Amino acid sequence: MRVLLVPNPANPRSVEATARTATWLLAQGYEAVLVTEDAEACGLADHGVTRVDLGEPELVVALGGDGTILKAVHLLDDIDAPILGVNLGRLGFLSGADGDELSEALASALAGDVKVERRQTLSATVDIGGRHVGVYQALNEVFVGRGSAARPVDLQVDVNGVTIGRYVADGVIIATPTGSTAYSLSVGGPLVSPDVRGMIICPVAPHTLNARAMVVGPGDCVEITCPDPQRCGACVTVDGDQVPCRTVLDGVRVVVGEHDVRLLRLDGRGFFDVLSTTFLRS
Repeated sequence: MRVLLVPNPANPRSVEATARTATWLLAQGYEAVLVTEDAEACGLADHGVTRVDLGEPELVVALGGDGTILKAVHLLDDIDAPILGVNLGRLGFLSGADGDELSEALASALAGDVKVERRQTLSATVDIGGRHVGVYQALNEVFVGRGSAARPVDLQVDVNGVTIGRYVADGVIIATPTGSTAYSLSVGGPLVSPDVRGMIICPVAPHTLNARAMVVGPGDCVEITCPDPQRCGACVTVDGDQVPCRTVLDGVRVVVGEHDVRLLRLDGRGFFDVLSTTFLRS
């Protein structure tokens, strides 16, 4: 059985826990692998594999915070492997186990004694400079807005071909229900249970009195374009990683992704339990 370990090399606790996890897995008869750059950063070069040689691991263990879980999602791409997030960071909102119970968490996950949460994703098709540059998967959000320039951008938002807003703003967020507790929350978007399927549209710092967040359905299509050539310096960021934007952005088309992400949770806490202890009492 192959287990993919995804660390945060910038976090010493994560690096130490990753080495400990690799040793524990080997002792239990499992194969522990990391992508080459992570393996080298953690002193586990013998466990390194290239991204194309990942295969289909039966389990993924993300050792860090929520950002490490997002990293694991993007490493997997369309591979349908369950992810156990072990919180060694700050919030750990998506994590299913705490770093202090690492061995117990691994044993439970490998035995299947866990709760599986299916989380909806987004699929974003990006066109830049007159050409199609790629399709990107997001677990939290897609942000379309200004990059390094200080000027706001002019963005038009269409849903199913109907214009529902045009904003001179820092940008627009399209978030999943999972992402409703991330960037979308910071700009006043609603909190949405991950059991709900759909997309949240949130303008960021719009220069208007008439901008509201909007929740649209799982079958809808959101398109963002730059109608004003003088204010078209927008870039696209997917779960915090920026798509190269050296030329003019033509448009972004966002729909609900075909593949869900499977997150494992051991403690039995539901969304509202985590919400209460993580945000409402902080």
